[in-house]
Amino acid sequence: MVVSTPGLRDRARLDRPARVALLLGVVAVGYRLVLTLLTIPAANSDEATFGLAALHIAAGRERPVFLYGQHYMGTVEAYLAAPLVALVGPSWPVLRLPLVALYALFLWLAHRLTRRLYSPWFATFVVGLLALGTERVVRDQLTMVGGRPEVKPAVLAMLLIALGLAGHRVAHRRAAMGLAGLLAGSALWSDWLVVPYLVVAGLLLLYATRRELLGWSGALLVAGFVLGAAPMGWDNLRAPPGQDSLSVLRQLGAGGPTPPWAQRVTGGLLEGVPLAGGLCPVTGCARWQEWFGLLYPLLLVAAALLALRAYRRSAGRPTAVRVGPVAQLALVAGAALTLLAYVRGSLAATEPVTSARYLSVLQISLPAALWPLWAAAVTCRRGTVGVAGRLAGASATAALAALTATALVATGLFLAALDTPRTEQRRSVELAAAVRATGLREVYGDYWTCNRLTFDTAERVVCAVLDGDLTPGQNRYRPYWRRVGRAERPGYVLPVDSPAERRLRRLLGDHADAARLVEVAGYRVYHPPAAVRPWR
Repeated sequence: MVVSTPGLRDRARLDRPARVALLLGVVAVGYRLVLTLLTIPAANSDEATFGLAALHIAAGRERPVFLYGQHYMGTVEAYLAAPLVALVGPSWPVLRLPLVALYALFLWLAHRLTRRLYSPWFATFVVGLLALGTERVVRDQLTMVGGRPEVKPAVLAMLLIALGLAGHRVAHRRAAMGLAGLLAGSALWSDWLVVPYLVVAGLLLLYATRRELLGWSGALLVAGFVLGAAPMGWDNLRAPPGQDSLSVLRQLGAGGPTPPWAQRVTGGLLEGVPLAGGLCPVTGCARWQEWFGLLYPLLLVAAALLALRAYRRSAGRPTAVRVGPVAQLALVAGAALTLLAYVRGSLAATEPVTSARYLSVLQISLPAALWPLWAAAVTCRRGTVGVAGRLAGASATAALAALTATALVATGLFLAALDTPRTEQRRSVELAAAVRATGLREVYGDYWTCNRLTFDTAERVVCAVLDGDLTPGQNRYRPYWRRVGRAERPGYVLPVDSPAERRLRRLLGDHADAARLVEVAGYRVYHPPAAVRPWR
């Protein structure tokens, strides 16, 4: 997207709000870069599966469309990391560096969009809030668990393209339309959670360019979307019945009685929204941290009313003027639809803490949600309102201050507890080194051990997943299961005193202690004289 500018001299000049936002952005990216180099948050086997996909892509062995063992989570992140893995080899920091770049892009685009739709200092304030990060927030931003780091900048870019096209600030309009379609298709392939935002961004694009869509611009928009979504579409066309993405997603949403709406809404608002917004520790929200969840839907309603008022006041003016309020409505609608989709499922009531990650895309709409508070605070400060207006402005100022303070405290609590994830990661490294030192190359383990161990050893040790009864578990990459299954004397890497270890010791009987090679990092490594495969 090429946007015309008055000149190089004007373009290089930053006003004071932009300079402050740039400083905050540098601090934010630096903060996340340090966490990345320290492998914080600690890695797990879900992320390791993406890492193994990147390793296979780098070696030219595989071209996965979806995460191994799934048919709905795209592997865009694995393809982004593959060149670095090919260049310097697999490691957790190497795997996460592209995500740091995606976060920096998201922060820049969020600033540009907020400044374009609202005001310069408000854009700086939004950057400051997005710079903070609890474990829940940075885990969504920095760990390769699929979708969320890349779809957020994609949506913001689509919204900015629509604004640029409406304002005739884009030099190559057809190319911009094709890029918007490509971003939409790629985002859909990457993570279906972004569908509400793709819908509202597409409607905004339709509003901004409705007179061009019947020509080449519309054709390029469709072509870009088809190209971006092509990997997903091709895989779904070849999928067996019931294993396409839509069928799998329907199966994931089914099963068990659905909790009452009151429980789902309560869990979604009081836990999900504050957790996703970086106001609570990853373990859950205390009572004093839940207030923003109650306020959030009211803020969305207020933001929608402000946008509608601005749209009515712009009646009769060019599309370039009216598109701003429409974009504000798009941000509100994206957040509302995302929240509605979340509370429709049972996880909002049964597992609100762990499922709060599904609301991380709400960061896209943070400017829209906070704008009513900012507008009220600014109006009060200017002294152009009566007693009721001053009271509302003072309340809004207090709410913004409380939001900032809560986010700062939550981030501080996360930083004060960094020893826990560092210890967890160190133990993982120790385990990998110990298993390699035993000479074992094929082992069995549990799900949260296997792929992480395989990645930590760069596939020098291959692990297959067993459940607590020593029967086949969730093996995402089937070639590992087959390789370990062919081994004459596979090893076993099991958490101390876990159900699987107790079961193995019972099967080994008097030979259990003789088969144990080492105990390290809360695990015991066994190498029985003969394979133990009770499922056979």
